[in-house]
Amino acid sequence: METEEYPKHQDDRELGEERELCVLWGGRDSILSGWGPSTGRAAMAFWACREEDSDIVEAWVRSRSDIPTIRRHESTFKCTEALVHIYAVRFGHPALSGGAV
Repeated sequence: METEEYPKHQDDRELGEERELCVLWGGRDSILSGWGPSTGRAAMAFWACREEDSDIVEAWVRSRSDIPTIRRHESTFKCTEALVHIYAVRFGHPALSGGAV
């Protein structure tokens, strides 16, 4: 059985969205780190948002139990020793509407 190859860095923003969705909130995912595609390394999750949505997205990410230490980064986050997934927070995303984590 073949193992699916996961990208070490996945950014869900469209080409050119890095300028608009330029604030990243996130950190080490305590649930996904160390198993599955991230065996032997950390899994990092970040949510990219507009500057004007930063406070509400920060609060939404802080409410998550899977990321105990939250950090802010500008524009991008790359790490060669971890799986990194950057989610795009666009209109309709639960972080903007007060939806469930």
